[in-house]
Amino acid sequence: MIELDRSRVIHWLQENVSPQRLDHILGVEQTAVQWAPLHKVDPIKAGQAGLLHDLAKFFPPTKLLAIAKEHQLPLDPILSASPHLIHADVSAIIATEEFGVEDPEVLGAIRYHTLGAVPMDPLACLIFVADALEPTRGNGLEIEKLRQVAQHNLYQAVRLTCEQTLTYLIKHHKVIHPQVILTRNWALQMEK
Repeated sequence: MIELDRSRVIHWLQENVSPQRLDHILGVEQTAVQWAPLHKVDPIKAGQAGLLHDLAKFFPPTKLLAIAKEHQLPLDPILSASPHLIHADVSAIIATEEFGVEDPEVLGAIRYHTLGAVPMDPLACLIFVADALEPTRGNGLEIEKLRQVAQHNLYQAVRLTCEQTLTYLIKHHKVIHPQVILTRNWALQMEK
């Protein structure tokens, strides 16, 4: 595992994301590191994945699609029509190209933090959940309950995070990528 120059990453992020997004990223990093020991996850890997997970979040759709094409990422009609959904895959590419990250677990956690995957290792589950539950996401009763679950049952937290996402997308008449449903169903099986 390479030594990541955290200050260099933060400087890069300051140039490429909004201040609010940087606060979110640092919140994911902090939450992932804090919860890593609870799930027998390497806190260094958790911190790296948290810090790098949204590198491409503010790339314009044309840039996301160009990088996806260049790296032959599989694009279905939903991803092609909603390129922001591929920022996770592109962030993993940028983590390698810009910062030399080659650890497959860290790259997988970055890649799967938005739509999930089947299966996901504990690090990927941790980043998926930390992305939804870090401190800047608010302090309502529902999110606090989810944070409690996330500290005890990672798979249940993944399922509940998927269900929260699905509820939001349905309520706001948004397109649902089927991967979220597959991830939810997988997590449901795993939590038992």
